[in-house]
Amino acid sequence: MDTESTTDACHLLPDGRALHLLPERAAWLPEAGLLMVADVHFGKAASFRRLGVPVPQGTTEANLSRLDALLARLPGVRELVFLGDFLHAASGRAPATLQTLLDWRQRHADLPITLVRGNHDGHAGDPPAALDMRVVDEPWLQAGLALCHDPATLRPQGFTAVAGHLHPVTRLGRGFDKLRLPCFLARGDGVLVLPAFGEFTGGALVRPQAGDSLYLVTGDRVLPLPAPQRAGGAV
Repeated sequence: MDTESTTDACHLLPDGRALHLLPERAAWLPEAGLLMVADVHFGKAASFRRLGVPVPQGTTEANLSRLDALLARLPGVRELVFLGDFLHAASGRAPATLQTLLDWRQRHADLPITLVRGNHDGHAGDPPAALDMRVVDEPWLQAGLALCHDPATLRPQGFTAVAGHLHPVTRLGRGFDKLRLPCFLARGDGVLVLPAFGEFTGGALVRPQAGDSLYLVTGDRVLPLPAPQRAGGAV
């Protein structure tokens, strides 16, 4: 891992393993070779354009380029898991979007990929068979984790859940200087919520409860937010 240009954070699992929280807004379990991302929402921009909303093009290529860079910097990724909302909507299954995804998949033909279905996948439908992805319902038990889309998904006792769905962000500063930054939310009940990986997804402000931890994503770093700054919710 290129530690000179990026700084990850580690979230300790109950069994002592370290789950790496990456500035690319992904989670990485090195012992299992398991890389997890959530809420990519491929085709969202295309869906908006079909409704007449003028949004930027190229978001699919940008998301895939970030995935390429992430796979290149991590040693030994043996499986990539999308924690729900791979495709945004049925209206986003534009031929150009699907062809871009297929071209990307062919560059990584030997990499096993699994999609844990999320709420948007139910509307958009499963990915085309040509993308060669295993598709499962939540929770999917893998490497001692319960991999989910919705953090509220019931899981077997003793399993840490890794989920998405909430698109968590937190707020720094006040007034004109305040910033909204993506974050990882590690809840006290054993659920880790990943920030949205997709560039065109938005975010929901989270208000941590007692026992929760936040990890801020700031450019090329992930920084634990000190507990005193979390008092009372968002900063």
